[in-house]
Amino acid sequence: MAENQQETAYAEDIKSIKKELQELRKVIRYHNNRYYNEDNPEISDYEYDQLMLRLKTIEAKYPELITKNSPTQVVGGKALRTAGVLVKHDVPMLSLQDVFSKEEIFAFVHDLQQELKDPEFVVEEKIDGLSMALRYENGELVRAITRGDGIVQGEDVTENAKVIKDVKKKLKDKLPYFEIRGEVYMEKKAFDEVNARQELLGLKPFANPRNCAAGTLRQLDSRITKERHLSLFIFNLQTARGREFKTHTEAYEFMKKQGIKVIHGYKVCHTAEEVWQAIEAIGENRGNLAYDIDGAVVKLNSLADREKLGATAKVPRWAIAYKYPPEEKETVIRKIELSVGRTGRITPTAVFDPIRLCGTTVERATLHNQDFIDNLGVRIGDTVRVYKSGEIIPKIKEVVKEKRPEGTKPFVIGTTCPVCGAPAVREPDTSDIKCQNPSCPAQLESHILNFVGRGAMDIKGLGEAAIHALIEEGYIENIADLYTLKDKRDELIEKGIIGKEKNTDKVLKAIEDSKKNEPQRLLTGFGIPGIGRTAARELMLHFGSIDKLSEATEEDILAVRDMGEISARAIVSYFRDPKSQEILKAFRQAGVNFELADTGLIDTKFDGLTFVITGTLPTMSRKDAAALIESHGGRVAGSVSKKTNYLVAGDAAGSKLQKAQDLGVPVLDEEGLQALIAK
Repeated sequence: MAENQQETAYAEDIKSIKKELQELRKVIRYHNNRYYNEDNPEISDYEYDQLMLRLKTIEAKYPELITKNSPTQVVGGKALRTAGVLVKHDVPMLSLQDVFSKEEIFAFVHDLQQELKDPEFVVEEKIDGLSMALRYENGELVRAITRGDGIVQGEDVTENAKVIKDVKKKLKDKLPYFEIRGEVYMEKKAFDEVNARQELLGLKPFANPRNCAAGTLRQLDSRITKERHLSLFIFNLQTARGREFKTHTEAYEFMKKQGIKVIHGYKVCHTAEEVWQAIEAIGENRGNLAYDIDGAVVKLNSLADREKLGATAKVPRWAIAYKYPPEEKETVIRKIELSVGRTGRITPTAVFDPIRLCGTTVERATLHNQDFIDNLGVRIGDTVRVYKSGEIIPKIKEVVKEKRPEGTKPFVIGTTCPVCGAPAVREPDTSDIKCQNPSCPAQLESHILNFVGRGAMDIKGLGEAAIHALIEEGYIENIADLYTLKDKRDELIEKGIIGKEKNTDKVLKAIEDSKKNEPQRLLTGFGIPGIGRTAARELMLHFGSIDKLSEATEEDILAVRDMGEISARAIVSYFRDPKSQEILKAFRQAGVNFELADTGLIDTKFDGLTFVITGTLPTMSRKDAAALIESHGGRVAGSVSKKTNYLVAGDAAGSKLQKAQDLGVPVLDEEGLQALIAK
């Protein structure tokens, strides 16, 4: 009996582990594609490393569950045809196994010391860039190739490589064949210059130097590559004919004589302690480098020993990469700025001496609210430690109180709006301090940005700068004033507030066209707390028009699906306000649509059902899938709960899939959703 129970428990455990492995592998493959092939990662290196670490831990415990196509067994990227033709690799360009602790470094060194006679180790910086191999024939550069899939083929980027200043086109010693591997990267100064140019041209800035370098190397126009000033370090000899090399460092010395730029500051070590000291030294100096590194590499010096150890399907057995913990730095807070949002909420932001974190310069971090300031104990003049949450968003970790100067005082947001001077009051049972003036200019700017946004009236061409100028010049005092701008066309063109004639007419037409929008967009644009796109649609399906909703009582609104007391109270409060009534009157006079002409419903077979969509679907976007569900009467929510009826999951479904499985929520793929509709 006990044996049967144990077998049943084991079977359940294996079933659960298989599910987790399947999910982890999907997520990692998705992020591999974003990083290697699209040069547009969604998560930080640290977060990715944690996913891989979890996968490796499970596979180490359950080796029978390892599959050939697991991310631990294959290289992450795949070759694309965007930069050039595909070229076969002469030598695989494998990735390295990542480790995160001193214990793992010591274990790696000790294992090789057991297997080899007096091995030497070389410790060097791990540059955060894009891998590239250079092939020379008789001393002439003939081909430059990206890593691609790492095993079979990569992209030919020869023309772009030739305009990188660090790429040697001719060697002094004309070996019959010489292939080396390096990392293309961008120095911080060059990155800042590129982003400054992007801003001048009105283009989106790059997130970090690595992304910029990767996208630049794959440009079809080598002139763009040249003007962005990429750099290159060589870190490995792939293969050579015409000369024998015994060690990695011997190959480096030969390369230096050829004028090839190899990784500098590398150190030859003989013991685990020496290796660790070299890693620590690189880590301590990383803030002084002109470029970003994301770790340190430990590799065998002897090329014969490397040949002896070989490699797995994904990584060499003779090298390992140590990843440093998330970077944090000290800086001094010079001031705390207060801003006012659309709802009147006052948000404090710390402004500090600029520091470099994870490849970008940062000088601001939100302090959220008064409670956060009090708990952190932050004051103007304090030295604080700043890090990047997920290597993206700057956050203050703590105050270095022993460095606090004399005479500093606790910071208090106060009881006055920093923009209009009206009273600011802390709302009961919250941490929010809000301006009480609904006509506050700061609220108006945020309010209009929400109104013209894609989720609301979707008026293209009206950006933050234009809206700010329109308010400053007195053209807009509320959201309805947008529809009077056509009467000021000539003035707007003359002053260039929105742009020249062509752009001004384009924006005015977009405003005019928005009058025909379905009323749920208008309702979303009102900015009523808690009423977003989904809630607005439910309200319009129920009431049919803005006018009928404006006359509804709290009880009437509570009859609408998923409406709560707070939302109902907010809606009634908005429509009873005299200023709101004036705005509604102006909308009517301007001819803005208040009536729901088309519900968008094909049928109501999903009536009463709530769906959540996650991951990447094969043939449709999440927005399209949501529209499809809503057209059959269903509701699409943003998170999984006990009230969720179905989760629609694509590739890289993430934590929502796990939560749905934990709650027993049925999971559909795209085909399953279509089948449910057909049924």
